[in-house]
Amino acid sequence: MSSRPGKIRVVLIKPSKYSREGYVERFRRGFMPNSTLKYMESLTLEYAEKTGAEIETFAIDEYVHQGLEYLDLLRGDGCKTLVALVGIQSHQFHRALDLAALARKGGAQVVLGGPHLMTCKTEEIQNSGISISLAEAELVWGTILDDAIAGELQPVYGQRQRWQTNLEAPVLRAPSPRELKRYLVPMMGVYPARGCPFRCNFCSVIKIAGNQIRSQALETTLKTLRIARDAGVKLVMFTSDNFNKIPEVRELLREIIKEKLGLQFFLQCDVQIGGRDSDLVPLLARAGCYEIFVGVESFSRKVLLQAKKFQNKPEKYKEIIRNCREHGIATHFSNIIGFPGDTEKDVQGHLDMLRSLKPSQASFYILTPIPGTEQYDDFLSRGLIHETNLDRFDGTCETWQHDQISPNRLQDLLYYCYRKFYSLKELPAKNRLGCFPDDRLGGLPSALFARLCAWRRMHPMSGGIGRLRKDHVRDFLDLRRKTFDFSLAPLPESL
Repeated sequence: MSSRPGKIRVVLIKPSKYSREGYVERFRRGFMPNSTLKYMESLTLEYAEKTGAEIETFAIDEYVHQGLEYLDLLRGDGCKTLVALVGIQSHQFHRALDLAALARKGGAQVVLGGPHLMTCKTEEIQNSGISISLAEAELVWGTILDDAIAGELQPVYGQRQRWQTNLEAPVLRAPSPRELKRYLVPMMGVYPARGCPFRCNFCSVIKIAGNQIRSQALETTLKTLRIARDAGVKLVMFTSDNFNKIPEVRELLREIIKEKLGLQFFLQCDVQIGGRDSDLVPLLARAGCYEIFVGVESFSRKVLLQAKKFQNKPEKYKEIIRNCREHGIATHFSNIIGFPGDTEKDVQGHLDMLRSLKPSQASFYILTPIPGTEQYDDFLSRGLIHETNLDRFDGTCETWQHDQISPNRLQDLLYYCYRKFYSLKELPAKNRLGCFPDDRLGGLPSALFARLCAWRRMHPMSGGIGRLRKDHVRDFLDLRRKTFDFSLAPLPESL
């Protein structure tokens, strides 16, 4: 990083998405904070401390930001400003472009980063005065800030190297009381490692973070947890995709136990937590784990093999639930409906099997070819993708022509699965091991919420409660057309 001092305003935004009705998705209270936003804020403050640069930093998560006053920061008031749209997924791309266009109109410098930019070709926006990042922030953020202070942003960052060989992540700064109040419970996201050793063809993680698991320094994670505890955080979300595959995972858990941090946490594990890694469960329980999220996806070994999810063996699913239940840990099983070849009967059979196993919680998604993935490339080349609006590539909409299930039927089945899994007969059982160790968010309230959402045909995992209707896509379409010369971004090719 440069030692040259400077002065700049940095506005970090995690963009939301446009709903089917065209409104920006916002909620009075969110379920989970965005981890990327806090990492970027911490990297920015670390840069300022090292270089002596004077940086006024704003961090906005659109999903839980109720007012619209932050849009004034994008319109400019003579202050040198860098607007960074971070963690952009494909279904958030249009919203990010609209905010970028507004910022450019106001005279700000703009850079976009996240999964969509790291995995998809975006030539259609590269001559619009907007910069993009193709790499992890730790590799390029210092250079971006140097260039922004000098007023000379490059069009593209990170072309030569996408990931750090050795992860040098920052210690996260404490969330403010105001930030914590935006969520149903005081929660913070922590990302101790990146990467995934598996090759599922529908998942973009390996394209974003690579096949090699890279851990940040153990003390970095522990310092972050201490800061979180002292700031009033009660729950931690470990956002690494395969927590059980972190090389130092046992050492980390033992240190958490030794320090008696008093934090409860939930995390994601692969299905080997029910096999070769099952010895981790008692250690996780002692350290404060209250829920494990597992991507089971399907009960058909044939379907799993076709999706290259070779690590999933359905006969192990029951063992995951049994082992976790013995140690007081809730299980949340994630399921995908509508794999190629699936029939309605197959979806019903999957649901029946899931209900018989009785995980504490379950979530359901429609198979979606995510831009940048192997599956997307395959479906696109075969002309199967019929949806042209990237806003709909969010796991809740039909985006491709299924070979067995009629159009629009998958959405019906999605909400049917939620209603049946959280049936009124089974609701009392959901109170034993809930989604959160909190009376307001325990098993029974979260189950009732899932039923209510299914009745409203709104996905329970959409972001929070108390949906707000503020700004609308129509407020930005004219500027989008003027800036980029399109109403809808074309379906991209993969990088």
